Amino acid sequence: MPTEAETEDAIVKAGKAAPRLTPALIDAAIKGEAFYVFPGTTLTVCALTLRNGFIVTGESAAASPENFDEAIGRSIARDNARQKIWAFEGYLLRERLSA
Repeated sequence: MPTEAETEDAIVKAGKAAPRLTPALIDAAIKGEAFYVFPGTTLTVCALTLRNGFIVTGESAAASPENFDEAIGRSIARDNARQKIWAFEGYLLRERLSA
């Protein structure tokens, strides 16, 4: 599976110029982030606050407590939250294009 950067490069190289979302636009939608690890667990939650105040969450949890690493858990939880933004921003773009 190609990385996000590889996909972006392929779109640019193909000369696609229609309105679309980009990784930079997704990142620009994020205005804040907070993390919480539930005490005694490996469950990590990331809350990303978007520019309009809406909050998107992502989570991660290690199956084996011995494998838990807070930094890795935060990274996975944030990636999972960020991935959800694509659908919301895609909806907003499609709404603008249909007007």
